[in-house]
Amino acid sequence: MARRRLTKRQRERIAQVQEERRDRLARQALNASEGEEVHQGRVISRHGQHLLVQAVNGQQYHCLFRQNLGEIVCGDKVLWQPVADDQGVVVSLLPRNTVLSRPDYSGRDKPLAANITRLVVVLAPRPPPTGYLTDQYLIAAELIGVNALITLNKADLLSPDEWQAFQQEFSRYENIGYPVISVSAKKEHGLEPLLEHLKGQTSILVGQSGVGKSSLINAILPHRDEAVGALSETSGLGRHTTSVATLHFLDNGAEIIDSPGVRSFRLGKIDRRELETGFREFSPYLGKCRFSNCRHRNEPGCALIEAVEAGNIHPERLKNFLHMAEQLD
Repeated sequence: MARRRLTKRQRERIAQVQEERRDRLARQALNASEGEEVHQGRVISRHGQHLLVQAVNGQQYHCLFRQNLGEIVCGDKVLWQPVADDQGVVVSLLPRNTVLSRPDYSGRDKPLAANITRLVVVLAPRPPPTGYLTDQYLIAAELIGVNALITLNKADLLSPDEWQAFQQEFSRYENIGYPVISVSAKKEHGLEPLLEHLKGQTSILVGQSGVGKSSLINAILPHRDEAVGALSETSGLGRHTTSVATLHFLDNGAEIIDSPGVRSFRLGKIDRRELETGFREFSPYLGKCRFSNCRHRNEPGCALIEAVEAGNIHPERLKNFLHMAEQLD
């Protein structure tokens, strides 16, 4: 049976009720009495209506959550109440700093992970990367307000000269402020540049299939299989745990979300203005075209075209923008 769609008024009412509940529970958390314990926690993983929540003291609890809370995802901060030694009920979803989402098959945005601070775009010589997909990832990072890191993987597949040429291909991203690093899960100390950038961040790896995200995750988290086994035992999710987004904690203070949900990626519903702001180097030129309704194709006095001709915007970036804008139109 198709899920009944809520009206705007119903969504606003739910948001209001949830905000009131957050305020009430926050007050209860400060003055909790016997039988009214309320705690803050972090969602480690979710499967269906089941959550694994880590409390402030590091202990993990198997929780259910109320359906009127909406989509709760890995990385969310929640308020929960214990109902048994290792079980609880999530009663409120705390405000998110950021959320990474993608459209589902019906076109509605589906959250993938919350409260991330870094999007790690993984590229490799094989399969050959496309600037178009890379730009989609970078736009997503710009629009949700997180740092992006371009990671060139599988350095061991190419000769030194070939690898230098591969790195040079992505120098245009360094020129507009995106850090670009080279890593290899098969070389000694090959992960150190990535681990340094992950430190103190909550990161999620994205990239097309075959670029080596799983190899990097396994190298970064050498005891991942044991952690997944322990998670399965704690949460009661069994084998499903290997196919759900999971938050892992590294010794260097980094947090990384291992999510199978980012194997493919599409931008959600955005308008042309948002698309323009997703290309960070466009910023100095927006609003400076001769015509206010400039489409940046072949109009006279287009500030973006002039910036390309002056070498201030890479022509491939403008080409990708125009193709994406065409899809929006």
